[in-house]
Amino acid sequence: MRYRTVDIIIPIYRPDIKFDILISKLLRQNYPIQKIIVVNTKSGSFPYETVGLSKKISVIEISKEEFDHGATRNMAVQMSDAEIVVCMTQDAVPQNYQLIEYLVAPFDDEKVGCTYARQLPAEECDTIERYTRQFNYPAKSCIKDMQSVKEMGIKAYFCSNVCAAYRRTYYDEAGGFIKKAIFNEDMIMAAHMLQLGYKCAYVSEAEVIHSHNYTCTQQLKRNFDIAVSQLENPEVFKGIKSENEGIRLVRSTAVYLVREKKPWLLVQLVVKSGFKYLGFLLGKNYKKLPLKLILLCSLNPKYWTNMDKE
Repeated sequence: MRYRTVDIIIPIYRPDIKFDILISKLLRQNYPIQKIIVVNTKSGSFPYETVGLSKKISVIEISKEEFDHGATRNMAVQMSDAEIVVCMTQDAVPQNYQLIEYLVAPFDDEKVGCTYARQLPAEECDTIERYTRQFNYPAKSCIKDMQSVKEMGIKAYFCSNVCAAYRRTYYDEAGGFIKKAIFNEDMIMAAHMLQLGYKCAYVSEAEVIHSHNYTCTQQLKRNFDIAVSQLENPEVFKGIKSENEGIRLVRSTAVYLVREKKPWLLVQLVVKSGFKYLGFLLGKNYKKLPLKLILLCSLNPKYWTNMDKE
């Protein structure tokens, strides 16, 4: 494997102990990291004692009003001169000290534009979410290109900035992350790279511990934002149904619960799936909704309240 310079970008907001562990493990990776760029959305206290442990770490501070899923990461990328830029979230904990090595290895193929890691469930992860991790992040790696869309549908564009790496030259060629993003800035970037003729690699050997036990309301809001992002980026999502993938997940989870002799969880699965679908349906039709309802349905109300300022 040829050595390539690597910078890591981590947007944070009120980080907890997982951020401390993340930084500690990144600094001990066996693949050398050039710089860690932390973008802190100001909220009062911030663990400067953690990032102050290394000269490799630089901190940028922004206000809550300035944060955007796409624009904030673009700003951080502009501060990097590395060949490979790795985007992570504050709660993604590397499973071991080979994460960056595995994540960078596929770039030996000059056609690979981006890679992303496998997400493993945390100890406190519930049964349904634990299976969802397994469904979305299987043990087998794969490489996707535009031909994969025929077989995989929307899954061909799947990529996650929980832990993903981008070849800087192709990132620039693709125009960077979309400048205003309510969600899916990672998938949209991967799709743009595939459309340019490049590849996206899922690297199952690169592992981070990352999961959430979302409530029904959180699921609704998350899927609302997902639907909005798809509607606002037709160059990527038009003609590709994501509902089919959702149905496949529900069916597969139901079979898993029965096989594991936990049929009582089927009720929870049905209820949560209903909230997911309702959120997605509302998001697909957000242009027909009053602003007050949109603000209630979205995980990112600032996205909507800032619209008038543009």
